[in-house]
Amino acid sequence: MTTTVPVIAIDGPSGSGKGTVARRVADALGYHLLDSGALYRLTALSAQRSGIPLDDAAAVATIARKLDIRFDSNKDGSERIWLADEDVTLEVRKESTGAGASTVAAIPAVRAALLERQRAFQRAPGLVADGRDMGTQVFPSAALKIFLTASPAERAQRRHKQLKDKGLDVSLAALSRDIEVRDRRDSERSVAPLTPAPDARILDSSGMSIEAVTKTVLEWVAEL
Repeated sequence: MTTTVPVIAIDGPSGSGKGTVARRVADALGYHLLDSGALYRLTALSAQRSGIPLDDAAAVATIARKLDIRFDSNKDGSERIWLADEDVTLEVRKESTGAGASTVAAIPAVRAALLERQRAFQRAPGLVADGRDMGTQVFPSAALKIFLTASPAERAQRRHKQLKDKGLDVSLAALSRDIEVRDRRDSERSVAPLTPAPDARILDSSGMSIEAVTKTVLEWVAEL
């Protein structure tokens, strides 16, 4: 792993806003972007499409190693995710795919298969990486580690708005239950559990706008 290329690691639970913040920070700095959660979502989606049980560790790890993926942006800066030649952005962001991602992310063989793929995103001039273990496992020497969180109620409201804006019909109550389950699964898993790195800066974004959160992160980057 190249240590001379700066990495800004942004970790946090589902619905904390880390993906949106990471994109904005990467755009402001002119850095590359790694959406690590999308890699696990794509792995789960590919397994589901192939009819492979998500608890089949060996088969799912093989899928993770062979993913043909590409991240892109629309003209308005919104994300676009490709699996081979297919735009799967909306399907990747469905709650069912997110639940599958949380399941496969707990498999050590899958995490090992994706580790080097994630580290390969570290290229000049720099990288903004968002996920759940960027600062603890993938980039332990990151120049700045941030743990972005918010109250469960606010995270559910944000996810609800985000999915509705994408044209997906979702229930706020179901989202709240899903976030509770995923928080527990992600924090209690034996491999790379969701937890702040010892040297991470904690940012509770409850009540903050996305602009205010982005501004705070960029101010921390300027202090490096």
